[in-house]
Amino acid sequence: MNRTSSDRRTRRFRQPNGFTLMELLIVMAIITVLMLLAIPNGMKLYKHVQELSAKKSLQTIQQAQSMYAGDYPNIGFACNILYLGGDPAAGPPSATSAQMIPQELANGVKSGYKFTIGQCTKATGSERVTSYTVTAVPETVGRSGDFGFCLDQYGTIKSDPAGGTNCTQLVQ
Repeated sequence: MNRTSSDRRTRRFRQPNGFTLMELLIVMAIITVLMLLAIPNGMKLYKHVQELSAKKSLQTIQQAQSMYAGDYPNIGFACNILYLGGDPAAGPPSATSAQMIPQELANGVKSGYKFTIGQCTKATGSERVTSYTVTAVPETVGRSGDFGFCLDQYGTIKSDPAGGTNCTQLVQ
């Protein structure tokens, strides 16, 4: 009888190996709550990074436009974003392949934004382009960015809160 009671005692104090189902469910619930808190903040951060990249790309295009106008004074500013790009392996820079911006940006799409150069104005009686507007709009408004951005030949960046090209608000 003494032996039987000691067997029961050792069985009762033994710990099972691994986790119980209840412990696993609690850990999964905690992970789910943390994910639900992190995902919206992650999307806001993602859009903010995309928008910041778009503004920096506009500044890059504006600098390239200044260099382009200096290198090709008879043409003035480039009215096609492809003209600011180009492959250095294809030969020396030219008016249609100036090699001043990365090819990704010259293709018109970078970091979830589409870039175009438009509203080009030529000098009276000349083919020289004296003004332009660069626009950057999100590929998917609300997903890759919330704001559209515009830049003119003076380097002024404005935004459109609706994500389009109706830029009225000055960007600080």
